[in-house]
Amino acid sequence: MADAARSTDRLEALDITRKLAAICGTPFARFAGPADEVAGRIARWVAVPGGPHAAAEVLRLAAAHDLTVVPRGAGTKIDWGAAPTQVDIMLDTGRLAGVWHEPRGAAVAEIGAGTPLRAVQATLARTNRRLPVDAPSPGATLGGVLAADESGPLRHRHGSPCAQLVGVRYLDADGELVSVGESGTEALGRATPGSGGGRASGRGPAGGAGGDPGRSGGDAILGRGEVPGLDVARLLCGSQGGLGVLVSATMRVHAVPAGRLWVSRPVWTPLEVHDLVRAVLAAGVDPAAVELDLPVPVPLPRRRIPPTHPSVVNRPDHPAVTGRPAAGSLVVLLEGGPADVTERAERLTAVLGAEAIVSHHAPEWWGRYPFAPGDTALCIEVPINDLHAAVYALRDATGGPVPVRGSAGAGTVHAALSGALPPERVASILTAVRSVLIARRGRCVVVAAPAAVRRAVDLWGELPTLPRLRSAKAHLDPHHRLAPGRLPGGL
Repeated sequence: MADAARSTDRLEALDITRKLAAICGTPFARFAGPADEVAGRIARWVAVPGGPHAAAEVLRLAAAHDLTVVPRGAGTKIDWGAAPTQVDIMLDTGRLAGVWHEPRGAAVAEIGAGTPLRAVQATLARTNRRLPVDAPSPGATLGGVLAADESGPLRHRHGSPCAQLVGVRYLDADGELVSVGESGTEALGRATPGSGGGRASGRGPAGGAGGDPGRSGGDAILGRGEVPGLDVARLLCGSQGGLGVLVSATMRVHAVPAGRLWVSRPVWTPLEVHDLVRAVLAAGVDPAAVELDLPVPVPLPRRRIPPTHPSVVNRPDHPAVTGRPAAGSLVVLLEGGPADVTERAERLTAVLGAEAIVSHHAPEWWGRYPFAPGDTALCIEVPINDLHAAVYALRDATGGPVPVRGSAGAGTVHAALSGALPPERVASILTAVRSVLIARRGRCVVVAAPAAVRRAVDLWGELPTLPRLRSAKAHLDPHHRLAPGRLPGGL
């Protein structure tokens, strides 16, 4: 397949470009440029179909010419995961957008895959509803969030975005439009507000970000003709476009909570986090999120700043006030009716002690990753009782503090290693951390990394469900035309 694609001469390449233009419209089909890449692999063409049928025609054209196709949303996570072995056509979903079947009071909405998540939330907010999805990537589309199974702080109560799926429409590798689960119209009379948001439902072992289709319905893949509908929908979560091209998703929606409060407390050691999280979960306050931020500690200032100084007022975690550098913060989000939220916040501050403070606003780091472009980004998932062991293992392996942030209440956090670390050093760190996690039923996945690191290390670690994932790929994309190499095992 790769040799066939590379051997296309200029006349054939121009012919494919003309055919793409006929399908998508002249402004929406072109030869790819330097910015059109997937984890460093540059595409040959970019096609932006105007609807599901046009997208199907693009896939049929690719099949006829034995070309590979990689979907792209907003491109916020295009460098995550493994690089595909080849990218012939980059299928941009930007015109597969819209929010449908969302009358006032409806418990579900059908949403086009190319719709920016913030546009979805703004549309639903007009009827005082929201998706319980808060993926950290700014500008991400719903399709991109599902393709990476990307979760934010609300994963603690509602699970991953996959847990909110009622149905999907997707295109298979041959360009056939498949509907599984329920469409927005079918689901309107059946779903109930707030139903089905199970914390563990559909969530892969990578904690969503980084995507792991091996546990997003993979148990259902037994062979051709034996794939139940909604399990296939959930299998698409985390597949990075390697199993199908998402066209739309029907999602559960919830009422916007009338009250929100953030209760924060400084923390100094990972072991203290363990005790605090247990106290929060035992307090009966029904948190919507329990987030941890462990930045690299900064040295104490040379001159102690008075606690009344404007830079530290109301900041009990500041080293100038405490006399010791706080390792970070544990922050709990409470949602519900205003009076109820206030009462629960009072109970929680009594549990967390005098250092706890209540705010109507999230901290600046809330819903953001601890890594930056060029870093090696890790996702660690481990039972919450062993989260401190994972953080200590990471510190021991790297020889110093590492920025860690994420859902302490769900046992899913992200960490950042410097992009300047040589690949062999990153590989040794991964080996050390994974050896600690495996005995604790945890995993460490490389979400994103510089190209040299990506080529040298095992991004996924042990994946017991790999045989089922192979079966799923063989069922849904037997010719490996969709994002080949993006899935674990080089699938």
